[in-house]
Amino acid sequence: MVVTHLALELRFQGKKLRGFSCRLTRSAHGFLPESSWIITLQVLLPYLVSGLGMVAAGIVMDTVQHWEVFKEISEVFILVPALVGLKGNLEMTLASRLSTAANMGQMDEAQQQWRMVLCNLALIQVQATVVGFLAAVAAVGLGGLTRGRVDVTQAAVLCASSVTTAFIAALSLGLVMVAVIIGSRKVGINPDNVATPIAASLGDLTTLSLLDMWYLPPAVCGFFLLLIPAWVIIARRSPPIREVLKSGWQPVILAMSISSIGGLVLDKTVSNPSYEGMAVFTPVINGVGGNLVAIQASRMSTYLHYWSVPGALPFKMNGNCPGPCATFCSSDVNSKSARVLVTLVVPGHLFFLYTIHLLQGGHTAMTPIFIICYLSAALLQVVILLYVAGFMVQWLWRRGLDPDNFSIPYLTALGDLLGTGFLALSFRLILTVTSAGTGV
Repeated sequence: MVVTHLALELRFQGKKLRGFSCRLTRSAHGFLPESSWIITLQVLLPYLVSGLGMVAAGIVMDTVQHWEVFKEISEVFILVPALVGLKGNLEMTLASRLSTAANMGQMDEAQQQWRMVLCNLALIQVQATVVGFLAAVAAVGLGGLTRGRVDVTQAAVLCASSVTTAFIAALSLGLVMVAVIIGSRKVGINPDNVATPIAASLGDLTTLSLLDMWYLPPAVCGFFLLLIPAWVIIARRSPPIREVLKSGWQPVILAMSISSIGGLVLDKTVSNPSYEGMAVFTPVINGVGGNLVAIQASRMSTYLHYWSVPGALPFKMNGNCPGPCATFCSSDVNSKSARVLVTLVVPGHLFFLYTIHLLQGGHTAMTPIFIICYLSAALLQVVILLYVAGFMVQWLWRRGLDPDNFSIPYLTALGDLLGTGFLALSFRLILTVTSAGTGV
């Protein structure tokens, strides 16, 4: 299918037409051409910067696990993946939604741009407050089930800390995302390639740094909850955001639940001295996996918005559930980007591991067996995530649901669960091999 794209620009002075320009682009594959090199060049720098942000988050995580709050309220470990996962639930979803709007030309006019920005920021404040509160409740509940008791005072402090962290992180990161997307459009860079990595790089570090606010009084939680009606009124000014307020809660809450299960795994492993080194690597492997799959989901969503309408797939994507070959080996533009993202996994993680080694982070020696196990876990995680993204985005689109709002929360939460699980299995395997080698 040959697609011809005509971009027509009219220049007016007052009500009089003073000139025009047009640009014609033909594509034999149903999408405007974007080579693997262009994708790599646009993704590489944000990917490395975001990875360094996750390395910093890992160093912070390795430090904060010894803080008084983590010792007194051990449920914080269950809370960490859910709160860190808010970047996938909120900021990365915001970045994907605004990137699609920018690529569709819906943010070219100043008035339309500011309305969309304001309503989207109000939306994520509503979602951050509610999900922050529910994440704390889930952490208290899971902690109570495993320990057989619930401390009401600690639960209140945990709720205040969680809601405050979620609120401040969502507001600050939301403003950064808006600036990045508007700036990307002005310099001619595809926002899909840069916005979600930057959201990921800042999200982990910001959230973990803010979690030290365990001394906040529980009344702070009530204050932020009372602000919800005001944010709802602002968000409802935009019809698309009004729809998200009604239907966008399911993926956010389910993703938070999945991340909380990953938090339970983290709590059980980090508290074990044999797995002490896991803390520094968990934000890195989880963040990189969620980062790459969010780029793919955002690009696929833009592709679908560009060439089709909800409920109907474009000609090139018609068919049943795509197989691994269709996801990674076809000539389709989305398969091309998937291959690029997979090739970034191993060299990127080697760079991040070397950085952790230079900073003397963690308590794990960088032995060949550790590096092989770690890279295998990271590569398997990303391959699974990209494959799941391929059919999830198509399935959501066929059902008339916007992948910008629904896919990324599920995918990043699944990335947290797979990353934490595979990392724990890697440490367990290394422990078994080391014990067998020493005869212990």
